[in-house]
Amino acid sequence: MSQPDSLKSRLQHDLTEAMKASDDLAKSTIRMMLAAVMNAEVAGKEAVTLTDDQVIGVLRSESKKRAESAELYEQAGRTELAVKERNEIVIIEKYLPVAMDEAQLRAVVDEEVAKAAANGQSGPKAMGAVIKAVKERVGAGAGVDGALIASTVKSALS
Repeated sequence: MSQPDSLKSRLQHDLTEAMKASDDLAKSTIRMMLAAVMNAEVAGKEAVTLTDDQVIGVLRSESKKRAESAELYEQAGRTELAVKERNEIVIIEKYLPVAMDEAQLRAVVDEEVAKAAANGQSGPKAMGAVIKAVKERVGAGAGVDGALIASTVKSALS
């Protein structure tokens, strides 16, 4: 089972609270998040219990899906569905850590580029090593998208 202070147990507790409060949007959104976490736990050859960082990754993915859906609904003129998706994103984001700002990310990238240069790596050849080092330093808790890390590293190395 999950630890009492885990993100998954917090979701389960908040689902109970949403049910008591008859908050249909929160209830359906939290159920969706729990279902996504449980699906991730049973995906693969054997069931596992996800760490909080892995749960955050699943929730980030769900948030991204909602943003893409909202955009498609807006393009199709279905504003009521776009609003619902955006409201779900607000609920999901309550469980995600605050994202690191670009200046902080740039500082970490600059430090890792300098370390790579000190080790004789530079230019595009150093990109993989620098991205890996930055991801290890900022971790899942920083709320930084992998694509943003890659583009920041690429611009720093050029």
